[in-house]
Amino acid sequence: MNADYITALPNTDVHYFDTKKAVEEIEAGSYDKLPFSSKVLAENLVRRCPPEDLKTALEQHIFRKQDVDFPWFPARVVCHDILGQTAFVDLAGLRDAIALAGGDPSKVNPIVPTQCIVDHSLAVEHPGYEENAFENNRAVEDRRNDDRFHFINWCQEAFDNVNVVPPGNGIMHQINLEKMSPVVQVCADTAGHKIAFPDTLVGTDSHTPMVDALGVISVGVGGLEAESVMLGNPSYMRLPDIVGLEITGELQAGITGTDLVLAITEFLREEGVVSAYVECFGEGVKTLSVGDRASISNMTPEYGATAVMFYIDEQTIDYLRLTGRSDDQVKLVEQYAKEVGLWADGMKAVEYERVLTFDLSSVTRNIAGPSRPHARVGTADLVKKGIAHAEGEAIPQAPANPEDGTMPDGAVIIAAITSCTNTSNPRNIISAGLMARNANAKGLVRQPWVKSSLAPGSKTVKMYLEEAGLLPELQKLGFDVVAFACTTCNGMSGALRPEIQQEIIDRDLYTAAVLSGNRNFDGRIHPYAKQAFLASPPLVIAYAITGNIKFDIEKDPLGQDQDGNDVYLKDIWPDDAEIDAIVKSAVKPEQFNAVYIPMFDEAKKDLAKAEPLYNWREMSTYIRRPPYWEGAMAAKNQLKGMRPLAVLGDNITTDHLSPSNAILKESAAGAYLDKMGLPEVDYNSYATHRGDHLTAQRATFANPKLLNEMVRDEQGNVVQGSLARVEPEGNVMRMWEAIETYMERKQPLIIIAGDGYGQGSSRDWAAKGVRLAGVEAIVAEDFERIHRTNLVGMGALPLQFAAGTNRNSLNLDGTEVYDVEGEVSPRGEMTLVIHRQDGTVDKAKVICRLDTADEVLMYNAGGMLQRFAKEFIEKSA
Repeated sequence: MNADYITALPNTDVHYFDTKKAVEEIEAGSYDKLPFSSKVLAENLVRRCPPEDLKTALEQHIFRKQDVDFPWFPARVVCHDILGQTAFVDLAGLRDAIALAGGDPSKVNPIVPTQCIVDHSLAVEHPGYEENAFENNRAVEDRRNDDRFHFINWCQEAFDNVNVVPPGNGIMHQINLEKMSPVVQVCADTAGHKIAFPDTLVGTDSHTPMVDALGVISVGVGGLEAESVMLGNPSYMRLPDIVGLEITGELQAGITGTDLVLAITEFLREEGVVSAYVECFGEGVKTLSVGDRASISNMTPEYGATAVMFYIDEQTIDYLRLTGRSDDQVKLVEQYAKEVGLWADGMKAVEYERVLTFDLSSVTRNIAGPSRPHARVGTADLVKKGIAHAEGEAIPQAPANPEDGTMPDGAVIIAAITSCTNTSNPRNIISAGLMARNANAKGLVRQPWVKSSLAPGSKTVKMYLEEAGLLPELQKLGFDVVAFACTTCNGMSGALRPEIQQEIIDRDLYTAAVLSGNRNFDGRIHPYAKQAFLASPPLVIAYAITGNIKFDIEKDPLGQDQDGNDVYLKDIWPDDAEIDAIVKSAVKPEQFNAVYIPMFDEAKKDLAKAEPLYNWREMSTYIRRPPYWEGAMAAKNQLKGMRPLAVLGDNITTDHLSPSNAILKESAAGAYLDKMGLPEVDYNSYATHRGDHLTAQRATFANPKLLNEMVRDEQGNVVQGSLARVEPEGNVMRMWEAIETYMERKQPLIIIAGDGYGQGSSRDWAAKGVRLAGVEAIVAEDFERIHRTNLVGMGALPLQFAAGTNRNSLNLDGTEVYDVEGEVSPRGEMTLVIHRQDGTVDKAKVICRLDTADEVLMYNAGGMLQRFAKEFIEKSA
């Protein structure tokens, strides 16, 4: 500890670390020029970094160096039940491995406070137009997930520093925003001082940066990196690019926060901010509520950034009061932020090496799709972009009596107001309620093939909708609350009615989903939704009324009123002044207190301490002792004689690598669950089975939209599907069958890929699945940040093609055998040796994407879990 920098916060009994003093001892006048993120990270160094390393670490921020690793110690870890469960399964397995080696398993505990929110387990089997949908969905969730919930409950009792929020309470990110983040933490040090410091965290979901909106550095990480942080290890990093985003102007009338965030997502993706920290400032920021800011920060992974920070200002303070934070905490946040230069007015001297400008007035109404969240389309351009009907074509018509009509081509089969991205913004939800009220007044109805739902991320949403008298209006259109959970956005949209599904199959219909979420990748939302579009909550309602994605939503009539007059979107679009008035009158601090005081403060109780080793249920398909310390996983990679499992193009997402949606009976996982005696109705999703490696392995590359370039038809076109070609025979088969074949042969494997490999959710099974299949190396043009660290954590070697080289320039078709030569070192140069089928040998330069010395140590140990077990036993001895 660097005690020389401890200073009293004036007129309080709290102290803090004077980071400005430490920084300006190195260079006078430099502190005020630091970006917000650097100030927070520098404080973390002053408080936690060993004194002998402090000067070198601080110089990275002062002089904008990016050549030395420095440690970051997040204050807490937040996880949802899917990745949280897999992390805890790993820790429970680690306890078993340490017990077998003669160590004390009870000593394996999270050192950093860890909060697990059960929010990813519920599927919308009962939509918003069914009576008692919420209760029925919860009953299905509990029945299907009994094994998982039993294990998660054991974790809270068996591990120190673990707190579980049970199912039915909301979404991790929204609860984090509304309650869990104090913005400024206070803890006692060894000398008895009460030390105030910025709240920081990592979370096992790529949308963890949502609370960046409060000025809290919160980074999405993979489950393996989160496990390392839980166990008290720092997260090593190099100074990221810190980009300033100046926001100017003001939103036009009728433009929602969703329209804004989709426009910024497109803008930042085009500007190239991958792995950067983006800091938002400017006059335009003052007009944005924390709800708007949170939506922007939530979408961080959609434009590839690591964090999107907002300075602390009056909007932050107003939000903390609105959400029921105590007066003392609110005062502390304001005083601390002003004292240490984190308040917006204290950031005027900051210097960014790169500044982008975004004009709020340029934002128009829009949607994003059909399969990328950054593929924004203005609703005025739906015809031109080929989403709506072609120019001159007849306007799609809903059947006069919908109950008698058949589904149209282009049917919207799912319309979901879902996801923390939008349900955390009261203005968006109130606008949806007003849209429903206005539609009901005109006699408009939801089309019967549209599966509609409302799944807020917090119970407060239902309370303020009721306060405003708008929940009955949403219910009338089929948008009753079906859950407080992450549902459709995460692929948990549930089954369609059998007759709807059969009609889609029989008529080969083009179908779509429209949701107010943040993800719409191919195959993610529902197996029978060929495409998916992100839209604001009121637009979701509009598409439920048309029932057809081919409507020109701005120009075509949505339907007719009671007198037979055409009704257009503009006729029912809510008025900004009314939205603002209702938000002001209906959203109250007492609602947040009523939800969160019982959830956290009153729910704290002494739990009986469980046995240190979990009693694994032998026949469970959800929870199984992991195999990472035995067999092939315990052996060192040889990087010799590797055959390609797949040759892939650009933008391969974690949904391609390990999908999260519903398990179909005809899939490899479905066949396994059938063999295990599980009824098809309870197959659940791939995501929920990730605690059982035998089920989860069968999800590897199981996405039906996969394009493996090794599998082609007679014309040479790539065949879509979960398929592989086994070499040297050249036999094409289902991906899992190919993996089984190679596992029986003990054949080491490699994956060849294009640009943007591993985009999307921070899904550790996207790395675990390929590693358990025998993949030792992945060679790609570029990697998504979180997925790359997950690969390292699993002991798989990420390699990047040298500039100007890729699978096409090297004419790679999957018939080759590969070696990797050279020393494994941080970003060192290695050689990919290509043994071709005709006997020739070529060599290509590749960059070792172990980015830090700590990652090299982890890789050489075989992965994060193997490394920890070895070090734990050595320390015990």
